[in-house]
Amino acid sequence: MSASSPTIRRATADDAGTLSRLAARTFTETFGHLYPPDDLADFIAEAYAEERQRVILSHPDYAIWLLEDAGEAVGHAAAGPCGLPHPDVASGDGELKRLYLLAAYQGGGWGGALFDTVMAWLQRNGSCGLWIGVWSGNHGAQRFYARRGFDRVGEYLFPVGRTRDLEYILRRTRPYTADDADATRS
Repeated sequence: MSASSPTIRRATADDAGTLSRLAARTFTETFGHLYPPDDLADFIAEAYAEERQRVILSHPDYAIWLLEDAGEAVGHAAAGPCGLPHPDVASGDGELKRLYLLAAYQGGGWGGALFDTVMAWLQRNGSCGLWIGVWSGNHGAQRFYARRGFDRVGEYLFPVGRTRDLEYILRRTRPYTADDADATRS
């Protein structure tokens, strides 16, 4: 980590290459050990392709933020309309789609800061249907989201190549406020 404090900024289509590389790096660092090399490579090539990131970054219904330290992207969070397979998902509900930090930046409050940024953006139009999909084996993330008022309401299988991961569907039915954010920091 640099001597300066990391900053959060909204990514633009010009950040597609940076986001592609960062997303591949953080996913591999966090979950790469779980998959056969071919499955991991196929997933990264599809999910984090630079052109795919450019399309997402250009779409008005989606937003991505970068955590940068001394000009280097070290984390990111992505949000958009909820696409989770749950019967209670309503039009206008939002989803935190990704929240990843390089290992050196975890545990310092930066994940919470990115999360707060995403929640504010998701609720900009008054929606309070907030959703997250999280890997069933990621207990730290599950605790992080539970502290922020998310409850497990379902599950589904998430494909990574030929591998299928059990994912939990989490939901928060009340708005996320500054008071919630403050409470998780104390």
